[in-house]
Amino acid sequence: MASDYIPPVDDYAFLFGEAFGLDLVTRGTGGAFSADDATEIIAGAGEFAASVLAPLETVGDREGARLADGQVRLPDGFAEAYRAFVEAGWVTAEAPETAGGDGLPGSIRAGLGELWNGSNAAFALCWLLTAGQIHALDAVASDEIRETYLTKLVSGQWTGTMNLTEPDAGTDLGAIRTMATPRDDGSWGVSGQKIFITWGDHDVAENIVHLVLARTPDAPAGAKGLSLFVVPKLLPEADGTPGERNAVTTVAIEHKLGIHGSPTCVLAYEDATGHLVGEVGGGLAGMFVMMNSARAGMGFQATGISDRAYQQAAAYAAGRLQGPVMDRPAGAPIAEHPDVRRLLLSMQSRIFAMRALGVYLGDLFDRADTDGTGTLAEFLVPVLKGWATEDAVAITSDAIQVHGGMGFIEETGVAQHYRDARIMPIYEGTTAIQSNDLIGRKVIRDGGATAEALFAEIESTVESLRGFGDVVATRTADRLERAVAAARAATTSLLGFGQTRDAYGVSVPYLMLLGTLAGGWMHALAVVAVLGHETSDATDAARLVSADFYGAHHLPRVHMLAETVAAGEVA
Repeated sequence: MASDYIPPVDDYAFLFGEAFGLDLVTRGTGGAFSADDATEIIAGAGEFAASVLAPLETVGDREGARLADGQVRLPDGFAEAYRAFVEAGWVTAEAPETAGGDGLPGSIRAGLGELWNGSNAAFALCWLLTAGQIHALDAVASDEIRETYLTKLVSGQWTGTMNLTEPDAGTDLGAIRTMATPRDDGSWGVSGQKIFITWGDHDVAENIVHLVLARTPDAPAGAKGLSLFVVPKLLPEADGTPGERNAVTTVAIEHKLGIHGSPTCVLAYEDATGHLVGEVGGGLAGMFVMMNSARAGMGFQATGISDRAYQQAAAYAAGRLQGPVMDRPAGAPIAEHPDVRRLLLSMQSRIFAMRALGVYLGDLFDRADTDGTGTLAEFLVPVLKGWATEDAVAITSDAIQVHGGMGFIEETGVAQHYRDARIMPIYEGTTAIQSNDLIGRKVIRDGGATAEALFAEIESTVESLRGFGDVVATRTADRLERAVAAARAATTSLLGFGQTRDAYGVSVPYLMLLGTLAGGWMHALAVVAVLGHETSDATDAARLVSADFYGAHHLPRVHMLAETVAAGEVA
């Protein structure tokens, strides 16, 4: 059976207060929050996640969402858990102050994102979509929409969705056919069908606000002709309370490989009442705010699901006896077998790298307005999303491998993590969509300047490592220095290709290269922090082992991927 969820509070305390050489939270918030504050918040959220959300993870997988008489019903316990989530203030806490929320900084939200997803990824998708819509409406909505819809989303009374995909319009948003027609009263009649709508219908909150991309009459062809609309499930009365049902029908829910507790809906809009968000033709600008939020959230989801799988694999390996273990006493568990130890260290070291990069990305966004870190933050969003989600599939697969044949049996629960993880490299933009954005808009367009700035930051850490005279520090410095050189060569290859098929044919390998390199950098920062301690303990020793393992087993992928990038498209 699935093991209990253990929130990684100690790791976050280390990341907030030490790993980056300072109190990262204090720096990012101008003193509004400190590392101690952040750790206290993570600890409280961890208790909630472990006690309220985690017990429902298997329930959600086995019961799944179901459609009955046109209404989606969620698994037992989900409605009560959502009410507890709202009453505890977690929706409001993460919303920006400009939207009426508490405005927790990005570095803390990264940790919360992992906790919600590590404890119950299907449930967490409701939070992720609502949070994204809050950011989008806060950025572009009128005062009237803010008052009617945004306030209810921030309070948690209503939840939000993102409506892009249609049967004939997936990645190609320019092919969207849903039509919005203006009415005399200032509202719009929205008609069309949307598919793959996460939490598109449910029974856990009193109303649902759909954020819909649609085409207006006489709009130009393609993506430039799209506008954005809020379309509620229930039309608000004059006092703001939900009234009669809007003309939005839940046609079906998808039967999926994983995340069964998350209702993925087909929605039909039949002259449904909607309201314009932003300007006519400005739909993508507003929707990209939500998409960017969701893409970063996917990195946190990848970290959470990976860690839940790792925790279960580690617990199983610690108690499972199977055959004699080389150089260990009789009765040693399989965790001591060399290859099982390799698998567990491989999982753990990648998870720490993801976790640390998520916190660093949050810090970059926290400082964007004051320190000019926004360019690097935007650069790293597709890297975190693509690399972390791809590696999460591998990590959850390794968790099954640790279990052996029992991992392939659903009753052990570990297969659920693998099934849940498989969607992550696909939704919110496939890995190729992320990598195309990375190289086209962020590497080739600026001549590699942002990539070079990242390499320079990593080289600064290499120099710090060399000042210790420690074996692990020296090995880490040598490996990281060689990896940066390989990454520079790969970047030069991309710039040489320019906007050609050769570049885009190797964009995913380049993204994975940068993610793997960034992960090595996160471990290097941890080594510097650990070696700066006057005395060391078992946790310090474990961090050094993790960093050394990552450098030996994962960082070499940078060199392989650099060769792949240099080859360009091979027809």
